[in-house]
Amino acid sequence: MARGATERSDPRYRCVGIGVGPANLSLASLLHGHSDVRNVFFDSKAEFGWHEGQQIPGTSLQVSLFKDLVTLAQPTSPFSFLAYLHEQGKIYHFLNARFDAVPRQEFRNYMRWACERNPNIVLGERVRSVDFDGEFVVATDRRTVRADNVVLGIGTRPRLPEQASRDAATQFHAGEFTARSGGLGGKRVCVVGGGQSGAEAVLHLLGRSGAELPRRVSWVSRRANYFPIDDSPFTNDFYMPCHSEYFSRLDRPVREDFNRSNVLSSDGISERTLRDLYQRLYALRFIEGAGDLFALFPNRTVRTVAGADADGWRLTLAHNDQPHEPEEIDADVVVWATGYRTREAEVLAPLAGRIEREGGEFRIDGNYAVHWDGPADRNIFVQNRARGQRGLADPNLSLNAYRSQRIVDRIRGVRSDGQLPSFIEWSAKPRLDLTWEG
Repeated sequence: MARGATERSDPRYRCVGIGVGPANLSLASLLHGHSDVRNVFFDSKAEFGWHEGQQIPGTSLQVSLFKDLVTLAQPTSPFSFLAYLHEQGKIYHFLNARFDAVPRQEFRNYMRWACERNPNIVLGERVRSVDFDGEFVVATDRRTVRADNVVLGIGTRPRLPEQASRDAATQFHAGEFTARSGGLGGKRVCVVGGGQSGAEAVLHLLGRSGAELPRRVSWVSRRANYFPIDDSPFTNDFYMPCHSEYFSRLDRPVREDFNRSNVLSSDGISERTLRDLYQRLYALRFIEGAGDLFALFPNRTVRTVAGADADGWRLTLAHNDQPHEPEEIDADVVVWATGYRTREAEVLAPLAGRIEREGGEFRIDGNYAVHWDGPADRNIFVQNRARGQRGLADPNLSLNAYRSQRIVDRIRGVRSDGQLPSFIEWSAKPRLDLTWEG
């Protein structure tokens, strides 16, 4: 997809984006209306995709529809989710459907629509390297362009634990679930991971029928139980811009402890998924008399995975409360629902020695610009790579539009109006003045 952006002869841009996932797609959408910021965004994929391997029918977003690409920064943008519904002629149908949450496949379709209508997005072109000689020199597999600013938005990659086999056809990450979960009828399947993706995999497998139904589905989680996402109002204040700003000023040990303690605010299981799953377990055991089709093992850690009889796998578990009493599970297939980790920024290798780091991350300022030894008006921005500095909201859709707007403002040299702060006083107040002026 190389429309207007590739037809120009001048290879110089104010902004070059590397990667087109939700983060950089948000930025590209917000920049679309600013003719003073010539921009282009590259992605190696031939067509837009978003967690395609986890697009299980019936799954939904865990965030509000307003947390789309643009609305929380520019609610009148033509790239909003509501604009998509209206342009597609289905906004009334969406209202009438009364979804509890936006279907994940529909949100994917929305982002694909936003990508396809933006002429500054180029798909099927890989960025090879970024260097600097007074301007950023961005080399792709087709050309070289120059830029005042570059924005890294290359996303994440599946995280597989050491116990997982990298070569086995019968072990795979949940990110490949839709492509590799066929043909599991009559087999023993073990799902490892107690978050949303693990729950969705278990629910989908147990919802199958006839020859497609596995012989047994085991579910292992290190967490003490299968916990719901904390989606309560005051917890959601963690996902407001003002808390992100407050969080960034805390000492690093405090930030690390916060992220550990509040992980269920972003990585718990939706109440709807838990309810549907529990009802399915009830039906299997008490209505259909098939209680042996499932086994739940929370509060366990997978220690080893070794080959067993009949080309299967034997998982050795350690109970977190009783670690000296190991357990074993036999499985034909193992699904690792073990999350994602930050992808290595290999394209920035020529500049690696010039960039500051903090705790394994690129050190950033309040506008998501990397601290480096280059000129102050030449910026390297990073998206979805600062969880340790900006909190649990950084990889989440909640602050996607806000972060992109901060980058737009920095490039344009302006500052957009912010929203009112939280009801909560996050920072210490040496002298409290509780007078409120309406």
